[in-house]
Amino acid sequence: MKKIIVTGCNGQLGIAINKQYEGNTGIELINTDVAQLDITNIDEVMKLVKEVKPYAIINCAAYTNVNACETDVDNAYRINAIGPRNLSVAATEAGAKLVQVSTDYVFSGKADKPYTEFDITGPQGVYGASKLAGENFVKEFAKDYFILRTAWLYGEGKNFVKTMLQLSEKTDKVTVVGDQFGTPTSAEELAKAICYLVPSENYGLFHGTCEGYCHWADFAKEIFRLAGKKTAVEEISTQEYQTANPASAPRPSYSILENYMFRLTSDFRFADWHDAIERYMQSL
Repeated sequence: MKKIIVTGCNGQLGIAINKQYEGNTGIELINTDVAQLDITNIDEVMKLVKEVKPYAIINCAAYTNVNACETDVDNAYRINAIGPRNLSVAATEAGAKLVQVSTDYVFSGKADKPYTEFDITGPQGVYGASKLAGENFVKEFAKDYFILRTAWLYGEGKNFVKTMLQLSEKTDKVTVVGDQFGTPTSAEELAKAICYLVPSENYGLFHGTCEGYCHWADFAKEIFRLAGKKTAVEEISTQEYQTANPASAPRPSYSILENYMFRLTSDFRFADWHDAIERYMQSL
């Protein structure tokens, strides 16, 4: 039986990965979260990997609080950069494959067409910069790796969808940014993509988001429509939002990712974001 270490197993993606492997008798998941494994500690990582001798490591652990990263810089780099470095070193020594999850925030967000894996990066804040550093460490220290950049992720746990639904219980109108474009992506779809790649030798950097795009206000409207809520959505600009929330970190205004490498090198296709959110809403 092949063993796969999953870090950040209690997060949205970690939970979705576990669901994908349910009933797979050929795979044993070794689930870890920060209580079981501190990925920023190289000795802990090496010890576990030597004990388990995994076939693969799927790193779902990350410091994703974008605002907090701006002030908690050291921890952002420890978790988002040093952690992947440690896992890469250990994976190479064990002959294991590594899956690293990255983000649309590695780009400047100033494009006028979807970003492919071949476009130049240019993060605007600490979160994106620390995640890009993590990507670079993986490329440097891991031998067999898959890096998947995703965006606007939602699944089991705290996310935009749940926040909107909670607000709809308290108010009849919400204000949502209408000039930031991207693609809502379900953790289920991303987990399917990861499970598709792991047994393959199709290594490298991939973009992994649902198909299509929208802005945040449109996403909120679709959530309320599917939930049968009458809550109105008032669109505001990023500038208006930042004036009201001065501690907010910079957000990319355009972060639509094209799944170019999946299209060029495989027959895997992500669901359209409308279909994915409808499935998710039905499951709630």
